[in-house]
Amino acid sequence: MTFAARCGVHDAARAAACDAVLERVAKEHVEQVRVAWADLHGSLRGKTLVCGFDASPVTQALQSGVGMVSTLLLKDTSDRTAFKVFEPGGAGLPAGFGAANNLVLLPDPASYLALPWAPGTGWMRAEPWFDDGTPVPADPRRVLRRALAVLGAAGFGLRCGLEVEFHIFRITAERLALADAAWPAEPPAVALLHPGYQLLSESWADQCAEPLDIVRRTALALGLPLRSLEIELGPSQFEAVFGHTDALTAADQMVLFRNGVRQALRRAGYHASFVCRPPFEGAVASGWHLHHSLVHADDGRNAMGPEAGAGAATAAEGMEAGSARHWLGDAGAHWLAGLLVHAHGMAALCAPSVNAYGRYRGSVMAPQSAQWGRDNRGALLRVVGSGRDLRIENRLGEPLANPYLAIASQIWAGLDGMARRLEPPPATDAPYAAGAALLPATLAEALDALAASSVLQQGLGEPMAQVFHAIKRQELARHAQAEDAALWERREYFGRS
Repeated sequence: MTFAARCGVHDAARAAACDAVLERVAKEHVEQVRVAWADLHGSLRGKTLVCGFDASPVTQALQSGVGMVSTLLLKDTSDRTAFKVFEPGGAGLPAGFGAANNLVLLPDPASYLALPWAPGTGWMRAEPWFDDGTPVPADPRRVLRRALAVLGAAGFGLRCGLEVEFHIFRITAERLALADAAWPAEPPAVALLHPGYQLLSESWADQCAEPLDIVRRTALALGLPLRSLEIELGPSQFEAVFGHTDALTAADQMVLFRNGVRQALRRAGYHASFVCRPPFEGAVASGWHLHHSLVHADDGRNAMGPEAGAGAATAAEGMEAGSARHWLGDAGAHWLAGLLVHAHGMAALCAPSVNAYGRYRGSVMAPQSAQWGRDNRGALLRVVGSGRDLRIENRLGEPLANPYLAIASQIWAGLDGMARRLEPPPATDAPYAAGAALLPATLAEALDALAASSVLQQGLGEPMAQVFHAIKRQELARHAQAEDAALWERREYFGRS
């Protein structure tokens, strides 16, 4: 019995997908195949299988997986391991980990694609398993899959559309001299592509045609539903907007986009960064705006609005102008209320870097407090659209967030609002007014809120919660000890993300 069969994932459909991969490898003269997995930070890790003489390494990987050191699940943003893995039972080490033991990456043949920027290179997404064939629970993608299973059992699904802000710079010096070696490394020296402060400027878009062409070609070749590329407000800042799809696919697409455009642009002499605020004077912080709609699992109908019928219409009449019930039905209103109640704990999952928290200061259309508004870009949650297009835009996230954990947090919070039949407060028309409960001012505050939330902790599961908190607390401790905080953030985030 193969390892894939022992894991319980190999069936007729997977066997056919494996055959299709091997056929493509042979027909397209593929020289190598990357087997990749998204870590806690949403960065791809993996190994490259060499097909120099035949496809047997790919066949072997599809049947038996690829070995991977377990400490890759325990790394902070500098690649330091957050647990004492060589001390038996040391410091809250999750079960199944220790002594830098091996895990097994099992590829999903249905995810196979050809990398458009790397000729002769195929790619497959993989999931980590213990060597006894049991799943690794401290895996972000599995966390989202578990959340979606709970949501499905309640009769619902989730559709998501992504709006991702990011920066692109021209590399002027690589800084790869021996004297530059550091842990983490110093990022390259860069120059702006456009001076900013002309939102949606056609002139700046034309000036940046070469890198934007690379982004467009890369995204489309990866099969991503890219709808627009835009000039954002800040210097060298851009935004990519994607069509909506199911939540798991949207998270996969975010990982592919973020990692793919970085690699493709780097080959052309550009540095793409998804850090919230790049390390230069005048930088404008980037957000990740998550549009999402609750849908009925049986037929995909939008479940956010009032149910059709005279009763629903009557119930909506005479309500105060700011009432969520003008636009949302029971499910939508309770979901919205759950997001508001859990916003502070969700911040740690949606904005997991030290760098992100300067954004919540009520400027440049970023949220400041846990409020909602009807088509109000200053509010944390923006209720927008109608009918089949009715949705909530959550503006809490930063583009560095792990998309699996960020989207899963919406589900846990929303389901709690539905279970407790919570009602949202009136919509705000003054999102920056004094008096509202402010969002966390630091990552430390957000982590405390996450730790205090039984709903979010239960959603993460004990192993994932252990890993996430340990890694982020280590990250905070190293930041606090840094003699030069700006240098620390530049190397920690800007150079690697």
